[in-house]
Amino acid sequence: MKLSIIIVNYNVTELLRNCLTSIEKFVQDINFEVVVIDNNSPDSSWKNLMTEFPRVQFIASEKNEGFAIANNKAVNTARGEYVLLLNPDTEFEGFYINEILEFADKNKDFGCLGIHMHDAAGNFLPESKRSVPDMFNSFEKLFTNFRKNNSKSYYRNDISEFEISEVEVVTGAFLLMKKALYIEVGGLDENYFMYGEDIDLCFTLLRREYKNWYYGKYSILHHKGESTVKDLKYLERFYGAMQIFVDKYYKDQKPFQHRIISAGLKLRHRMEKIKIK
Repeated sequence: MKLSIIIVNYNVTELLRNCLTSIEKFVQDINFEVVVIDNNSPDSSWKNLMTEFPRVQFIASEKNEGFAIANNKAVNTARGEYVLLLNPDTEFEGFYINEILEFADKNKDFGCLGIHMHDAAGNFLPESKRSVPDMFNSFEKLFTNFRKNNSKSYYRNDISEFEISEVEVVTGAFLLMKKALYIEVGGLDENYFMYGEDIDLCFTLLRREYKNWYYGKYSILHHKGESTVKDLKYLERFYGAMQIFVDKYYKDQKPFQHRIISAGLKLRHRMEKIKIK
């Protein structure tokens, strides 16, 4: 089997239905499987999809343990040479998966790959291609809306949105890599409940001298944040995830950067909490 598509679902049955329909339509001429793991959604209507998509393997988690743990569980059941981590609020838009897999096969030291993402209004989502967070690009992202054209900022503006290029970080909404490598590096770090685990995985691959790729030639539709309520719990998880990353990679190795980024994260977190309250 060439490919296992892994989808973690939480409370987005209609979006998941659209996602699975797009896979049926556009993933052709390849031996593949789809594994959907539901993270104990309060809305159990996802179970109706079992009869609609009989070829899909559905797994029901007894509790919501987070995005990283769910993906790791599903990958352990996967039979494909490659695994594709895919959000349930995404949709394929063309017959391009075979070309992408051929690209991955031909590239030495292939780490992972992401593609061009846009929202329902057609707006490009800049998190499709990113840098590893450091003191300078973190400040830019946290406190300014300033983006230099063609600059190597946090959102890699030096790379065209339609380009095929090496990049540091891609998004977990569409992340392709070999299953054997995923297992070798330990998969997604389970200390992250949600957010940040894709940055961590990409950085882990870079530190092991693998190459990560952005494939801007093709795109997916991403209904960004449809399953996320922007409340205090969201802020705790988001900024908490960023702090986990900073502590893990900067606290001992780069203490000055660690102090600066940590202070910036705490300040921005407080600012966002005030907005919600």
